[in-house]
Amino acid sequence: MNQPASAYFIEERHDPNETHTLSVLVQNEPGVLARVIGLFSGRGYNIESLTVSETESQKHLSRITIVTTGTPMVIEQIKHQLDRMIPVYRVVDMTLTKRSIERELAMVKVRGQGEHRVEALRLGDAFRARVIDATTESFVFEITGNTDKINQFIDLMRPLGLVEVSRTGVAAIGRGPEGM
Repeated sequence: MNQPASAYFIEERHDPNETHTLSVLVQNEPGVLARVIGLFSGRGYNIESLTVSETESQKHLSRITIVTTGTPMVIEQIKHQLDRMIPVYRVVDMTLTKRSIERELAMVKVRGQGEHRVEALRLGDAFRARVIDATTESFVFEITGNTDKINQFIDLMRPLGLVEVSRTGVAAIGRGPEGM
């Protein structure tokens, strides 16, 4: 069935989705995180990862690191809307600066005995994952790195007896002597 004709020329756009890491410096006060998250949920934007912590206690500032996906136009809209919020001091798109370091921490529990156990420990060593808890039937790895590294490690642990995963979310910081 054909769409009804329109008097307006509407260009169909199929911009690809991009993943961006946004670093947001905010006043550390009750309700700020809820307002920032409300901006995303109210407009149907997705959050892939969210990390929040007070970074400057004397100034009562917190840093919210958000990994989100969307078209370039949607990402720009998110940044502008965040910038207009009252308790927000600064919004930096770490993806566009190309001068940032991103890391994530994960704890990965693996059950295994025999060959599977030996293989999991060998892979853990190759990925520089530390064993932080061990029993005769299972162990917990602690691994840090970029999201791709952690995803790859988890994928390799699946056939060896992956039980569960707990992840912190992405933390990002800019390179060089300048602060945010």
